[in-house]
Amino acid sequence: MTHELTISTHGTGLYEITSHVKTWMRHSGVSDGLLTLFIRHTSASLLIQENADPEVQTDLTAFFHRLVPPTTDPSMSYLTHTYEGPDDMPAHIKAAMMPVSLSIPVSGGQLVLGTWQGIYIVEHRNAPHQRRVAVQLLGE
Repeated sequence: MTHELTISTHGTGLYEITSHVKTWMRHSGVSDGLLTLFIRHTSASLLIQENADPEVQTDLTAFFHRLVPPTTDPSMSYLTHTYEGPDDMPAHIKAAMMPVSLSIPVSGGQLVLGTWQGIYIVEHRNAPHQRRVAVQLLGE
């Protein structure tokens, strides 16, 4: 059975959704298996990343902004898809470079993540959005 999580974002950055996923898992009735997450958007991504030091999230956001700046940056003048604003095409490029789906083992009702790992939506757009993540847990 597939479920959908809806997560509000408030602009560019990483939004940890680990607790949302764990809450849903408790109600799934499956304690061992494989969890699959899939973001249903072309301008956001999913990521497993450190959840202990918020500077990691800030630095990742800054890095991707520097790597793919908005279309108002002269280095991006070759882009033609600008109808939805200067952050739109760069958001699509970032989403093409980062995962849009994740697979995570589940054992004993727990996500098999490392000590400092969390699950994140990476919002690539500047404006707030409602992001939808399809979640499915297949048991053994």
